[in-house]
Amino acid sequence: MTPEVPVTIAREAGPRGEVVLRRRGPHLELIVNGTFAMDTVDTSTEVALARVALENVARPAAVLVAGLGLGFTARAVLADRRVERLDVVELEEPLVAWARGALDPTLVPELAHLEDDTRCRLWSADVTAVLAGTEGPSGPWDLVLLDVDNGPDFLLHEGNAGLYAVAGLRAALAQVAPGGALVVWSSHRSPQLMEALAAVAQEAGAAATERILPVEREGRTLEYALYTAVR
Repeated sequence: MTPEVPVTIAREAGPRGEVVLRRRGPHLELIVNGTFAMDTVDTSTEVALARVALENVARPAAVLVAGLGLGFTARAVLADRRVERLDVVELEEPLVAWARGALDPTLVPELAHLEDDTRCRLWSADVTAVLAGTEGPSGPWDLVLLDVDNGPDFLLHEGNAGLYAVAGLRAALAQVAPGGALVVWSSHRSPQLMEALAAVAQEAGAAATERILPVEREGRTLEYALYTAVR
């Protein structure tokens, strides 16, 4: 079978590289800084990031999602009526603009209309600065969900490496309210991330866990992972 040829819907150059949205048959693809970020072939783990996080917290009134992606994690969070406030922080300004209607919403229904839900606000900001309290929305949050890369070993931007180190995870967990949780998405198992999160969790009297999410794709079994610290 001949592979579908991708059709570019939008592209914009920025200070950190180019952001591209394209269609391949029925599926939307997101390319950031020349690196494949995600598509809509299988979004089960993006949804699982929200679902697993929400299962860990009795009252998830305030939620921070770091990384808009194609909107699937945010929509899964909004499906939970216990959520009263959702802040979605995205580094790439074009992606936020496209989600807000700079593109015809019929071209990108996956992204469109998120802010039609009055509980949701999109922010063009660096999550590192948000967690430090110097930019964007203010915490604490009952849930902090990090999905800004393909994981600590497959970064979209090298500057994000610090998010997955002890100092970055410590800053993230510090923005989690008592009884809340920090959950980090990765496209692969990461013993180094688990070790760093366990150390930070222990400092805060929290527990850290690794959850493997097997996904069948193109004849292969991939192992995505969620790393959780519950306060």
